[in-house]
Amino acid sequence: MEIRDLLRFRHCGRTVYTLDGAAGLWCPVCAQAVRLGLMDAPVRIQVPVGNGHRAACCFLIASRQGVAAFREENESELHVGISNSEGVVFSYTESGVQCQQQGWEQSIVVPLVAPSNDSLSFRMLWDKQLEAYSHLNIWTPDRFWEQREFGSCCYGFALSFINHVMREECKQPISRECFTSQYILPRIEMTSRYLSVYQHVCQHGYYSTAE
Repeated sequence: MEIRDLLRFRHCGRTVYTLDGAAGLWCPVCAQAVRLGLMDAPVRIQVPVGNGHRAACCFLIASRQGVAAFREENESELHVGISNSEGVVFSYTESGVQCQQQGWEQSIVVPLVAPSNDSLSFRMLWDKQLEAYSHLNIWTPDRFWEQREFGSCCYGFALSFINHVMREECKQPISRECFTSQYILPRIEMTSRYLSVYQHVCQHGYYSTAE
């Protein structure tokens, strides 16, 4: 499923979402010509899903079912991983830690490195640590189902690595509950809302709400 950016503008007392702005300067709600002032100019809303292989040093959420899995009503299992500085994604599976250069093109991307700390030396250190961490005995194939039984597996690998880096920087580790509530759920909810509006626009040509 390939999705595009939405455009949002206000007209006839409603907020309107379309794929092509004001649809040739005509409002799809009232079928009247649209004359927008500077403050009413259409706003482009970017797709909240990106190519994980172009996202350096990030936490990634993806699914074999593609972006459709991010809909609230979809019960598909999500998969998470960590990208290195070159966009290679490390994830823990029943075959052990996988290093993939493709397959994460439609991911929810959670940046992990502040721009002020994104230096070449830090990226090199990140890559070295991620490579070493992925070879620890705890992430072997025979321990996958053991990890899964305790609700860990791929999420456990990714979050454990994040906390490993934080400890190396003398920072307090983050709990699973805190990381999920602060960084994961808000992005999944935003993506789900976007997809619902996007699907409506694809089916009906536009989506609108009262201001």
